Amino acid sequence: MPLPFSQACENNKAPILAELLPIFVDAGLVLEVGSGTGQHAAHFAAALPHLRWQPTDHPDSVHNCRERLQVAALPNVAEPLALDVAESLWPVTYADMAFSANTAHIMCWKEVESMFRGLGRVLRAHGVFCLYGPFRYAGRYTSASNAAFDAALQARAAHMGLRDIDDLLVLARDTGFELEADRAMPANNQLLVWRRY
Repeated sequence: MPLPFSQACENNKAPILAELLPIFVDAGLVLEVGSGTGQHAAHFAAALPHLRWQPTDHPDSVHNCRERLQVAALPNVAEPLALDVAESLWPVTYADMAFSANTAHIMCWKEVESMFRGLGRVLRAHGVFCLYGPFRYAGRYTSASNAAFDAALQARAAHMGLRDIDDLLVLARDTGFELEADRAMPANNQLLVWRRY
């Protein structure tokens, strides 16, 4: 039986890793919020052996990454944990760094708020949070394909949709983060680098 697979993860894992290499330089624990198929966790942890990688996903979805990570058998990848960001108690109480890809537009806005709030609690001071995906800027899309993607998301479920950087900046300020970098990525995506202050 084939492992769960995401073509988007396969396409973006190398460009994301290239950006993470100069950011995730110190040894420590990386908390991944929304590990999906586990393709990112397996690729990044193999290339960054000085890191301990903690995969997580929503309780309904965490099984999707388990088999791939068992097959990869990387010594620096922990057993995936069920994490509902909306819960006040997370199964991880401390992390040095955090990463999340293509989650903010799937979560409802209250869950995005909960993700930032939770990471504000568990990340060490000056810890970095890298958030990857498509975003809007002052209500505008960066491409026609992102506008179409946003419309498709909202047709699928009203709570989904591309988040606006302006809203994220307010949320970050309220939860103890500041935007350190905004990197343009392939396929009209961005890597937002937040620093906990």
